[in-house]
Amino acid sequence: MILSDIDIRKELAAGRIEIDPFDDACVQPSSVDLHVDSQFRVFANSRYPYIDVRREMPDLTEVVEVAEDEAFILHPGEFVLGSTIERVRLPDDLVARLEGKSSLGRLGLLIHSTAGYVDPGWDGFLTLELSNVANLPITLYPGMKIGQISFFRLTTAAEKPYGGTGSKYQGQRGPTASRFFEDFRD
Repeated sequence: MILSDIDIRKELAAGRIEIDPFDDACVQPSSVDLHVDSQFRVFANSRYPYIDVRREMPDLTEVVEVAEDEAFILHPGEFVLGSTIERVRLPDDLVARLEGKSSLGRLGLLIHSTAGYVDPGWDGFLTLELSNVANLPITLYPGMKIGQISFFRLTTAAEKPYGGTGSKYQGQRGPTASRFFEDFRD
């Protein structure tokens, strides 16, 4: 079951869902608008001949900070990581989906490739997988609405909510690089 605006506000008021900072004007009929932060993680294409998913590659990406009144320019075919301004926390009986704003999608901006699912027990900032599939560059301004999060109630609380063993991204802040290489450790 997808939570309505009424139920989202109830869960927020009860402290079961946390969105910080929160602006009630961002509540939509069945979602809450989220905003993009000022940091973007860009790929340093000249450092490696390929991405080896089994290896930690700490300098594969680098963080670029954009001033509040400036734009980050996302070029056609480019892929970068971003982050929400908002920290999101979920209880163990709710999951969430992060989706792009329709108006931005109509311009060719995708905000996630695969990571639109938010597990029960999640606590942290959401990393955005930003892609430009348009033929022209797209400007991204810090603080602009970038997506919307909707909430789904589970049939029962999760037995092992996110945040326990193997939770690679719990508490992340800023655009966080892949930690997939950890899956290959014994």
